[in-house]
Amino acid sequence: MNIHEFGKENKETLLLIHPSIVKWDYFDYVVPLLEKKYHLLIPALPGYDSEDDSDFTSVEQIARDLNDWLKVKGCTELFAVYGCSMGGSIALMVALGQRIPIRHCIMDGGITPYQLPWIVTRLIALKDYLMMMLGRAGGVALLEKAFATDNYSKEDLQYVADVLKHCSRKTLWRTFDSCNNYKVPDPVPKLETQMHYWYAKGEETERKLDIRYIERKFPQTVFEILPELGHGGLALLKPELFAEMICKLS
Repeated sequence: MNIHEFGKENKETLLLIHPSIVKWDYFDYVVPLLEKKYHLLIPALPGYDSEDDSDFTSVEQIARDLNDWLKVKGCTELFAVYGCSMGGSIALMVALGQRIPIRHCIMDGGITPYQLPWIVTRLIALKDYLMMMLGRAGGVALLEKAFATDNYSKEDLQYVADVLKHCSRKTLWRTFDSCNNYKVPDPVPKLETQMHYWYAKGEETERKLDIRYIERKFPQTVFEILPELGHGGLALLKPELFAEMICKLS
């Protein structure tokens, strides 16, 4: 897994994990705002790396790989691990399997495991997979309809269309199947990490089950409601607010 680093001279380390259907450059707008204060680690996740033809594995495997990498590289502490959507799922598993102390774990619209019968979760994954395959075939015109309620420009949607063309069928299937069904340890290990869950105004219904899951499993979680940005829009549409919210945790 390729991991891009910025601000190596800084003491506090921040791990940023991108959502699905984008590449690591999802964080391009926030890097200049944070690299003078934090040592930034931004992995290019398998299946979404234009420099690597490997496929997405699973939420659990990627979290293990990241924790192993941090340990091998001699990191002694993470200031925070942040993940958006699918990245939030990975961030949670990084925090649960941490091999070095992690002060904050931030799930931005993070996806939690579905608490539904096996066959239902597979049908949901199939629906999401087929929607992405249609998006790959239909390009920007179809994506404009799918994201009509979000504040994304035609250029943003062209970017998503280009990423979808790069993604293999295996990557797309594993992404949705794993995000819906990854295994959180039971019982949940005791954490010193402060948990945070962020979601956009207007996203409450879509994230209702995720919020309920986090409230039940991690009652110490601090919840924050973002402006009305759609799902996963903070780093792209409001990078200054993103940086402000990260720095506020220090």
